[in-house]
Amino acid sequence: MPSSLLIVESPSKAKTLKKYLGADFEVLASYGHVRDLVPKNGAVDPEKDFAMKYQLIAKNSKHVDAIVSAVRDVDHVYLATDPDREGEAISWHLVQILEGKKLLKGKTAQRVVFHEITKNAVLDAIQNPRDISQPLVDAQQARRALDYLVGFNLSPLLWKKIRRGLSAGRVQSPALRLICEREIEIRAFETQEYWSVHLASHKGRTKFGAKLTQMAGQKLEQFDIPDEGTQKDILARLAGHPAVVGTIEKKKKTRNPAAPFTTSTLQQEAVRKLGMTTDRTMRTAQQLYEGMDVGQGTVGLITYMRTDSVALAAEAVTEIRHYIENKFDAASLPKNPVAFKNKAKNAQEAHEAIRPTSIYRTPESVKPFLTADQFKLYEMVWKRTLACQMAPAKFDTTSIDIAVGEGVFRATGQVLVFAGFLAVYEEDVDDAEDEDNAKLPALEEGESLPVDAITGEQHFTQPPPRFSEASLVKALEEFGIGRPSTYASIISTLKDREYVVIDKKRFLPTDTGEIVNKFLTEHFGQYVDYHFTAKLEDQLDDIASGGRPWVPVMDSFWKGFAKQLAEKEGISRAEVTTESLDEACPKCEKPLQIKFGKRGRFIACTGYPDCDYTRNIGETAESAAAEAEEPTVVEGRTCPECGGELHIKKGRYGKFIGCANYPKCKHIEPLEKPRDTGVTCPECKVGSLIERKSRYGKLFYSCNTYPKCKYATWNPPVAEPCPKCNWPILTIKVTKRRGTEKVCPQKECGYSEVIAPPEPKEEKVD
Repeated sequence: MPSSLLIVESPSKAKTLKKYLGADFEVLASYGHVRDLVPKNGAVDPEKDFAMKYQLIAKNSKHVDAIVSAVRDVDHVYLATDPDREGEAISWHLVQILEGKKLLKGKTAQRVVFHEITKNAVLDAIQNPRDISQPLVDAQQARRALDYLVGFNLSPLLWKKIRRGLSAGRVQSPALRLICEREIEIRAFETQEYWSVHLASHKGRTKFGAKLTQMAGQKLEQFDIPDEGTQKDILARLAGHPAVVGTIEKKKKTRNPAAPFTTSTLQQEAVRKLGMTTDRTMRTAQQLYEGMDVGQGTVGLITYMRTDSVALAAEAVTEIRHYIENKFDAASLPKNPVAFKNKAKNAQEAHEAIRPTSIYRTPESVKPFLTADQFKLYEMVWKRTLACQMAPAKFDTTSIDIAVGEGVFRATGQVLVFAGFLAVYEEDVDDAEDEDNAKLPALEEGESLPVDAITGEQHFTQPPPRFSEASLVKALEEFGIGRPSTYASIISTLKDREYVVIDKKRFLPTDTGEIVNKFLTEHFGQYVDYHFTAKLEDQLDDIASGGRPWVPVMDSFWKGFAKQLAEKEGISRAEVTTESLDEACPKCEKPLQIKFGKRGRFIACTGYPDCDYTRNIGETAESAAAEAEEPTVVEGRTCPECGGELHIKKGRYGKFIGCANYPKCKHIEPLEKPRDTGVTCPECKVGSLIERKSRYGKLFYSCNTYPKCKYATWNPPVAEPCPKCNWPILTIKVTKRRGTEKVCPQKECGYSEVIAPPEPKEEKVD
């Protein structure tokens, strides 16, 4: 019988570790957190030093029971939960439960930490156990209490002042503010015209271009050629003059490799290079960390993926340098190992960057054992890690000034002369401008060149781009909002609450998101302030390092926050959700206002209910009236039910096609034909289920005979009957706890069948 019990968070990790530890160890999983705050008011009591009331998480109670049962039969308990604050807190909660049941008398219960799941790392950790770090536990408890106090007090206020179902969060709300402020900046942006002038020339068969940089001895700035007239004047002054090569400047340039991955940079690169969301990236990284069977037993492929450190272990650097020495030419290996400095001021030096557990485990060698996502992410981590220890890339750059009359044009070119690390990996960037890497012919000062053409090009300044997932993660990190391990859950929450939608892979705030942000910034500005949020994160880091006690931090926050809550109770809903317009109602001449309803903002008369005039935001009174009077007819088609005309109409969810004989005939259909799943509707058995989008872009599946049949489901349907209740279809459901499964859409049935491995919990905090 085993004498030792090792407790981890993930069941897949447990299987891997069992093979390393042998028969003397039992290995069980907690399946993430085992206790959480009771979900009601009073779970955190500010009057009693923020005492917290916990309860077992129902879904994990059976796993706790298994751990309790196993502890009775062993002498040693090793707590090997994840190596971060959350993991430390889970270990502490387990000990609290076991001590409460008086099961640890005469036994040892110690913490073991490893950052990679390899046999050596695990066995070394077992040989060097430690006590639970109370400062790390305090930091996690403080974070959880802060999030509870904000969410449990601010969310109900949003329900009262805006509408039910909304939420606010200590970190989520500043992130929403970033997106909303960028949108305000875009709307306020005024486009400005400017021109540039270009010379086209050639030597031999090599064509090249140059840009006008000086005119009449003056350096040209961006807006010095503001319009077409100025541009034409410059072209006239330059016309007929020969082109003569002036100064030629040649330089050597080097470019150093990027640091190995942290959680933040891994998420950014996966979005840019692989098109993966931050959530998907972290799920996939968790699988690679926990271990895969790659033909020689199960092994963790990468180190722990929640880290803000760029440090590499000395043995890893030695192995990487050995690989470079054997696989590349001598010039690719620097004389000394490349060291990177942590940018995160609170980066834990004991942690490593994200790297392969062995550089000799090449992507190609493990490809047959990985899914497409796992392979793409592992290959990216492997290449970035290898590249970070390689020599810099070298370029020859050339700048040539060419005189044409009063003007001086500049041509630039860059040639890669030694690839170095670029032979393996190049970092992507957001919203980058193209580098001028044109190849230039060999030219000499004083040489005459042909003037093939001198032309002007019109430009317009562009507003700042909306945030992508990658650029939002970068901004969150720069402002110190949250921690890298929370970015994926922050982004998921904003999408799930329908505060933002994704348009062309960019975040666009919804009406709801903008109203919530407006309320919070106007009435709780301090608590969605970037610097305040970052300062609070720093204080949590100080608690984790033992630098300050947690209760005074909580007390300082709560006093100001509670006072603010009390002051804002008197705000009326109308004050928050309406906005006056300087326009009279075309129907009754009373003032119009912007109102906020269940489906977003709209323009309405203040005389309601006596006057029912409304129109959509962005419409003018004239366009709304014209559309009401002259409906757009769908040419070449008639109503399939009554033969009447089909009109393009506008409803609460946007435009649609409807019968002109409404309300006698209620035939409607979408403006754009939706994708048909080919699955027969299980309710009416006449129509088929088609893919539709809600107002905020969320997919759902409903019968194409609507409104005759109103059957709908959120999850993608499968044409397979339920084995338990014989309902004609099943649906595909994806959750973090159970993975991908087939489930019966009939809630009372409860049938489910897992068809892909469970995905690990993402809400982790370093």
